[in-house]
Amino acid sequence: MKKITNTTFIIVVMLLSSCGAKNPLEAKKAELDKLKTEQTKTADKIKILEAEIAKLDTSKKEDVAKLIGVTPVVAAEFKHYIEIQGKVDADNISYVAPRLGGGQVKAIFIKKGDFVKTGQLLLKLDDAIIKQSIVAAKQNLETIKTQLTLAKDLYNRQNNLWKQGIGTEVQVISAKTQVETLEKQLRAGEENVKTGQEQATALTIYADVDGVVDELNVKVGEFFTGSIPGTSIAQIKIVNTNALKVVTEVPENYAGRVKSGSKVEVVLSDINKTYNSTVTFLSKTINANNRSFIAEAKLPYDGLMRPNQNAMVRIEDYSATNAITTSVNTIQTDDKGKFVYVAVQEGTKLIARKKAITVGELNGKSIEVKSGLVAGDKVITEGFQNVYDGQVIKTQ
Repeated sequence: MKKITNTTFIIVVMLLSSCGAKNPLEAKKAELDKLKTEQTKTADKIKILEAEIAKLDTSKKEDVAKLIGVTPVVAAEFKHYIEIQGKVDADNISYVAPRLGGGQVKAIFIKKGDFVKTGQLLLKLDDAIIKQSIVAAKQNLETIKTQLTLAKDLYNRQNNLWKQGIGTEVQVISAKTQVETLEKQLRAGEENVKTGQEQATALTIYADVDGVVDELNVKVGEFFTGSIPGTSIAQIKIVNTNALKVVTEVPENYAGRVKSGSKVEVVLSDINKTYNSTVTFLSKTINANNRSFIAEAKLPYDGLMRPNQNAMVRIEDYSATNAITTSVNTIQTDDKGKFVYVAVQEGTKLIARKKAITVGELNGKSIEVKSGLVAGDKVITEGFQNVYDGQVIKTQ
């Protein structure tokens, strides 16, 4: 009986142990993770030891030196550009309008795409009523002139008689007043004729700038009052393509770096052209919607350029003479900052040395090095990824 009880106790203990044990799959996964962690730590230790041994082992032969490529550091001019989108615009865009109101179009002397010169006749508005008023004004003027001649003659006669004691002073004064009244009417009539002629001239529309007729949506018989940009109202638009400019919106954070006179490169990829210019205008306010300000630069005449053409604008916002630069690809970073490897001749051996650097502006693949390198240093530009400080190297 005692034997049976012991056996039962052992079985219960085994069952309880079995219930508390981990799942076999989970246990194996945990063991595998542990081994991988130990393997990674071991590999890291091996690399560190290899590097330390390589530094201390002076028994290595020259023929096992690491093969690398170097580029000598040269002091040269360095520039940084802001690259933003812009568009071509015209300095002189004329929206034609009659000077003294509108009128019905009687004749059009141009067509869309024509090049016109300042003072060239564009179209003629109906001036029939104005001409009739001018004729009437001239006829009235002639009548006044005739009346004035008679009034002057009567005044002279009356004045002579008065001097001889014939007639009355009232008659003389009345004759003189009539002359003065007619003289005023004559001057008023002459002004009326001039006004009518000016109105008639205003109904003949001329170009006020040299340029190309870019828009012409006016037809004979329509009532033309002038052009309102951005509307469908009948209009004539003349663009002077001899005076073009590029307009761009510069982000607010560059406000202190872009100035009037800053150098500009304008790239028009559509026509495969690049133009050099300078900033000629900067707006004084910041656009509240996109936090930018307007910059403009003049463009030279080119028949291939058109207003509203897209452009890449590169504004020079920084430059330095005798700057030290290197390829941005050669720069590495550790917990102390940025560094590069340089090739240094030490005795009979060429050694890789780690040099801490501080960098400035980036221009494409080149970056300015503010400190850490000097002209003449040989930066390792090929094979630098697998070298270490103090490693024996050789150039190609």
